[in-house]
Amino acid sequence: YLRTAKKGSRKSKQEETKKKEVPRRRPLISKPVDDVYLTWYYERPSYDVEEAVGMLKKFQELDFTHPKQYVYINVFLDMALQKKKKVDAFASTVLLPHRFTDEVNKVLVFTENEQEAEIARENGAAVVGGVELIKWILEDEIQADSYVAVPAIMPKLIPLRNKLRRKYPSTKRHSLGNDIPKMVQLFREGLEYMVQDERVIKTRIARLDMPTEQIVANLKTVIHDICTFKPSTYGPFVQKLVIRSSTSEGLLLNLDGLLPQVEKVEEQEEQEDEEEEE
Repeated sequence: YLRTAKKGSRKSKQEETKKKEVPRRRPLISKPVDDVYLTWYYERPSYDVEEAVGMLKKFQELDFTHPKQYVYINVFLDMALQKKKKVDAFASTVLLPHRFTDEVNKVLVFTENEQEAEIARENGAAVVGGVELIKWILEDEIQADSYVAVPAIMPKLIPLRNKLRRKYPSTKRHSLGNDIPKMVQLFREGLEYMVQDERVIKTRIARLDMPTEQIVANLKTVIHDICTFKPSTYGPFVQKLVIRSSTSEGLLLNLDGLLPQVEKVEEQEEQEDEEEEE
C-alpha cells in the first residue's frame, strides 16, 4: 500500500509540474511594423557591424551618456567543435591597430645578457633580470602583469612554472623569443582576453567616440586572433557575436565578413583532399 501511494504521489507531482510549465512562444517570421514590440514574438535582429556601431553612437546621443565610454563584445564559441574534439579554454594577448587607453601593463623580462637587458629597458620593460628574480617572485616581492623571456634562460626558470602557470613564458603565447622589443610592446600595450564559463569571451575593444572604422578594425583584429585557436580541420568557431557600449543594450552582429576568409579556403582544401582520396 505504501509503495502504490508513493507511485501515486510521484505521478501527481509530475502532473503538477506539467501544468506549471509555460508553453514556449515561437518567434514570428515577419519583422515588427513598429519600434515598440514584444521581443519574444520575433527573432532577434542581427546587424552589420558598421550599422551596429552607428546605432551605439546614436543611443549615446539620445541618452546623454558619456561619449568616451568603452565598447565591449561578447563572443560565444563552439568549444565542442561538432563533438569530435573539445577545445581547452585559452587566453591570449593581441595588439590592436588603434589604441583606446593610455593604460600600460607591467612587463618583466628574463635575460642574463646585458645588451638584451638594455634593449628591454629602452622599450619600456618594468623589471629586467636573471635568476636572481626567481626568489623575489616566489616570495611575491615582485609581481608583473606579464613575464617575457629569451630562450637561453628558460632551463633556469623551471622553479617558476607552478607559480606563474599560464603566465609562464611560452612560444604559444608569444612571450618566449629573441625579439624583445616586439614581445615587450605586445604585453605592455596589448589587450588580454580569456575564455570564461567554458565558451564565452567578454572584452572591451574601443571607445565609443573613436571613428567607426577604427572600432571595426579593432573588433576584426580580436575576432581573427580568437579564430587562430580553432583547429584547422574543424568548422566555424564563432557561433554568436554581440556588441554593446557601457550604457547600451547588446546588438547581435551579422558574422558575414567578420570571420577570417581562411576558413573557406580550408574547407576547399578538405574537399580537394577527399576527392583525391576517392
